[in-house]
Amino acid sequence: MLKNKVVIITGGAGLIGQEFVKTITEQQGIAIIADINEELSVRVKEKLSQELHSSRIDSIHLDITSKASITAMIERLQDRYGRIDSLVNNAYPRNRNYGRHFFDVDFTDFCENLNHNLGGYFLTSQQLARFFQKQGHGNIVNIASIYGVVAPKFEVYENTSMTMPVEYAAIKSSIIHLTKYMAKYFKGMNIRVNTLSPGGIFDNQPMPFLEAYRKQCINKGMLDKSDICGTLAYLLSDMSAYVNGQNIVVDDGFGL
Repeated sequence: MLKNKVVIITGGAGLIGQEFVKTITEQQGIAIIADINEELSVRVKEKLSQELHSSRIDSIHLDITSKASITAMIERLQDRYGRIDSLVNNAYPRNRNYGRHFFDVDFTDFCENLNHNLGGYFLTSQQLARFFQKQGHGNIVNIASIYGVVAPKFEVYENTSMTMPVEYAAIKSSIIHLTKYMAKYFKGMNIRVNTLSPGGIFDNQPMPFLEAYRKQCINKGMLDKSDICGTLAYLLSDMSAYVNGQNIVVDDGFGL
């Protein structure tokens, strides 16, 4: 589905990012791990290259909050591959105070987390879109969340220390609308923009949470990270050539 397409995955060395890299590679695309942790990116590249017996994985340093870092990445990849087909905005930058309960969130922390995450998506998309416009084509997939669509179900966090961070809701809902804005703004430029909004991804959360979450779903409950990869491959492929400005939810019915 993605043969020879060059795809940048921001935060590609992370939990979900690595799964995206696998999917792109398995679909014969060229997966670029773009991550702020350069040492980790190299290790992930080597690990996945051996695991998949593939030379279609590359890594590059990227700070999504730095215009200079983004433009340097674009220049290096253009020199190396002659093209960039797609950007997957998947990075999830946050400061050390992220994830506090509502009344404990400091205004400065709130603003910093929005600037880093939402602002980073904007900046990376802006700079790649400039490149795509000159190239004549491009594709952007933004990773949001079901909690960008529906109000938090706080009851699933009872009997745990977890909560649904207010910054997360603000960021993910904004990403969905930013997608629509860009899709309309890029009219006539042959640049597609869509959002993929997953439900919860299993990451060894506490059992009370997992059980409460599952009761809100149709079949499975928390998703495995691989469960959203088919949708990503579709959005990156030519099969979705006229899907534009959309938000595709993969959540096993959690949002119903």
